[in-house]
Amino acid sequence: MSQAPATETRARRKVRVGMVVSDKMEKTVVVEVIDLRAHPLYHKVLRRNHRFQAHDEENQCHVGDRVRIAETRPLSRTKRWRVVEIVERAR
Repeated sequence: MSQAPATETRARRKVRVGMVVSDKMEKTVVVEVIDLRAHPLYHKVLRRNHRFQAHDEENQCHVGDRVRIAETRPLSRTKRWRVVEIVERAR
């Protein structure tokens, strides 16, 4: 049997900051993360939107909130992220 050494830890989990665009589900929010990146040839800045479904255990997030989400184990067919904190509340 080959066991991993006790000092070895699991990989760092991805963390993203985005805006809640939907909170209509129970314990789930849809978070849109905007990624700005330069075109490799023309150097124009492009916006790339990614929508993640994230687990919100206490249903605290609402549309317009800015939240920090972290990668986690699969919680359902589409949920692989969870809400870590609410960075800014919607006005």
